[in-house]
Amino acid sequence: MVYILVGAAGTVGALLRYYLGIFAGGWWDYTFPLGTFLANMIGSFTLGLLTTYIFQMKKIHPMGATAIGTGMIGSFTTFSTFSVETVNLLTHSHLFIALIYILGSVFGGLLMSWAGFVIGNQKVNQFNREGA
Repeated sequence: MVYILVGAAGTVGALLRYYLGIFAGGWWDYTFPLGTFLANMIGSFTLGLLTTYIFQMKKIHPMGATAIGTGMIGSFTTFSTFSVETVNLLTHSHLFIALIYILGSVFGGLLMSWAGFVIGNQKVNQFNREGA
């Protein structure tokens, strides 16, 4: 059953990333790959938040947590597209943009994960204070 849930959630995540790419491409006409960057930042924050709050508080069945974390967020974010876009920037001599993309993706992803983690922990602590 978990395989079906992960696959279905993965379909949703992939479609969300696709539509985010279309949306970003519609108003962003620059070399920087904004759609993938936004997907990875949003996904990093969301996974950090979900794993520290929703999943720890057992508000979602473990199979649902796996479907959301691995399926939906895993397919929404993408390291392979980031890698290909970086190589594309480098091969077209957009060295500065590639550097910004790499640093922004790595440090931004870590920062967004950390922010989701901090907010999730605050919510857990708030819940524990109110529930105690």
